[in-house]
Amino acid sequence: MTAAPPARGSALRIPMMSVEEARAIAAREGLPAIMAPLSVFRVLLHHPALARSLGGLLKMLLLEGNHLDGRLRELIIMRIGWLTGSNYEWTQHWRFARDMGIPENVLLACRSWESATVLSAADRAILRATDETMDTGRISESTWAECERHVTSIQARLELVVAIGNWRTFSQLLLTLGIPLEDGLDNWMPDGVRPARAPADF
Repeated sequence: MTAAPPARGSALRIPMMSVEEARAIAAREGLPAIMAPLSVFRVLLHHPALARSLGGLLKMLLLEGNHLDGRLRELIIMRIGWLTGSNYEWTQHWRFARDMGIPENVLLACRSWESATVLSAADRAILRATDETMDTGRISESTWAECERHVTSIQARLELVVAIGNWRTFSQLLLTLGIPLEDGLDNWMPDGVRPARAPADF
């Protein structure tokens, strides 16, 4: 298996394979073609079964068959990226969320949501649920009741819980393995401001 040269600013612990090799393995494993060129999958695809499992969950949560409102999902991801200092998670989903039409000021509010004035009641409920999960491993009764008011289907509520866990896992994976941004992306979009706990090297 051929590894590509390390990317800029990289502290990679497992080498990235070439894009071509990643595309070939992703196609064989039934992963969406858009995942293969991403740095994270160029590492994960060294373990095809693992990549297939993680990629399958991402595919469901992001692309097909999902029930949780996309804006709420993206705010969860942005908040986790900010709380954990994951440049990759924040920057990749900044682009994804902006392409969905989520306003820049709403995404920036994920840095300090409790004092933000641009968020809806639903936004604030899921951000509180995210913070509680990150702090204590669970959503409190009062916050769950608030989430129920805005996330009305059972399927979407299940996705809410799983989404927080999924992107918490991805943040851990990205930070631990030192997975860098793809070439051409700016760190900590849109203004380069990073949380205090973000690693200095990526």
